[in-house]
Amino acid sequence: MVKIKIVTDSTSDLTNEEIDRHQIEVVPLTISVAGEIYRDRIDITPTEFMKKMLESIELPKTSQPSAGSFLEVYDRLGEEGYEVISIHLSGKMSGTVQAAESAAAMTKTKVTVVDSLFISKALSFQVLEAAKMVNEGHQVESVVGKLKNVCQNSRLFIVVDTLENLSKGGRIGKGKAMLGSLLNIKPIASLENGEYTPVAKVRSHAQAAKYIAKVFAEDVKDKAIKCVGLVHADGNDLALMIQQAIKEKTGYELDRIEETTPVISTHTGPGAVGFMYYAE
Repeated sequence: MVKIKIVTDSTSDLTNEEIDRHQIEVVPLTISVAGEIYRDRIDITPTEFMKKMLESIELPKTSQPSAGSFLEVYDRLGEEGYEVISIHLSGKMSGTVQAAESAAAMTKTKVTVVDSLFISKALSFQVLEAAKMVNEGHQVESVVGKLKNVCQNSRLFIVVDTLENLSKGGRIGKGKAMLGSLLNIKPIASLENGEYTPVAKVRSHAQAAKYIAKVFAEDVKDKAIKCVGLVHADGNDLALMIQQAIKEKTGYELDRIEETTPVISTHTGPGAVGFMYYAE
């Protein structure tokens, strides 16, 4: 039987326990803050990063892994007798998938690269499903087919507390950011086919939590909830409100709230919350 190893990147928001338990290979993105370069989640923790970002005059810069970084991992795994399924954040948000594909074309190892069309825990849903299937003895084609199903049945919502980082990152204009800040508007976006897509605007955390809970309740009605993730970038208060709203609206109890990776925090800014789920 062919041995298969799962590779992903640091935006998957996997816990160390999940990484160790499933022996997943994680290739980190990098962040530059005030001239210092850090490997995402390796050289800097989410809490440390938030402090540095708030103190920095300029918006931190993020960089995808190089093709060489992926090639080194793929070559090593091939020498150990593995085929590879490499699952990464949306190619419409980063060049990480393209770097992985470039390395896959250079290595002698058999590598299948998958664009998850998601980030954070929604990416991890696919990574963990792949790891589970590999452990059960499924082969590459079967795993990749299942990942398409997981992707089609996953949704991700982002609530942003400040428009400053989105403006600096070029995702919205400065005029809109200024107006939004004056009106205290908090945009809610989803990832649709891998792209950041605004879906609503609210003016309070309570309204944001109510909106998320309503959409979730309507979407998972008569479905089996497979996975749910709730992460934040120094936005634990809003995350707790969403957790409570979900419980009140649906009875579903989210047992864990986590900090998201510094790479994601860079683009969302402080106070942001991501809520995602997979149901079918």
